[in-house]
Amino acid sequence: MTDRYTYRVIWSDEDGEYVGLCSEFPLLSHLDETPEKAFAGIRDLVAFCVDDLHREGAPVPEPLSTRRYSGRFLVRVPPETHRALAIESAEMGVSMNRLVSERLSMRQR
Repeated sequence: MTDRYTYRVIWSDEDGEYVGLCSEFPLLSHLDETPEKAFAGIRDLVAFCVDDLHREGAPVPEPLSTRRYSGRFLVRVPPETHRALAIESAEMGVSMNRLVSERLSMRQR
């Protein structure tokens, strides 16, 4: 199951090494000299922690990749932003939901 977690490797100027991270375990990280070693290190660390959680009978985080998402979430914005989005969506002839959804999708690319 640990291969289904969300891993990434970034460079740390502060540490002068690559940092392996896991989104489901935000308090864990692994520093190493190459991206490959940082990736392997964080995976090993997560596997160790998952085994430990199982032994303790503690809950194990579900991988983000296997969670079910409804596609709905509430976002609070300042009234001025709400007004600007309402005006823009009306002028474009689309719903505000569609406008915001398209904007969020563009940020993923």
